[in-house]
Amino acid sequence: MGKRKVKILADLKTSLEGALRYERGQSVDLRVAEVPDRPKRLTPNQIKRIQLALHASQSQFARLLNVSPNAVENWEQGARKPDSAALKLLEIARENPQALVA
Repeated sequence: MGKRKVKILADLKTSLEGALRYERGQSVDLRVAEVPDRPKRLTPNQIKRIQLALHASQSQFARLLNVSPNAVENWEQGARKPDSAALKLLEIARENPQALVA
């Protein structure tokens, strides 16, 4: 078990050194992925506009988002807010409405 601990510490040290070089703008052999920000909250009117852009009823819109029609109704009335997964889908639909129906 002692050798494994030494290996983990050496790997960690190498990784941290690479991260430091990356932060300094130096060349590194790392895979870097930018993680997008969380979707921003939408107002009830914004959600309704997304639905209208799709030319969908509340029921159809709910099916496209894989949520209940009640959920869509509550969002559009401001009674509830979409969860983060639904917000991501709404963001995609707002930027490219046809992405949900393609």
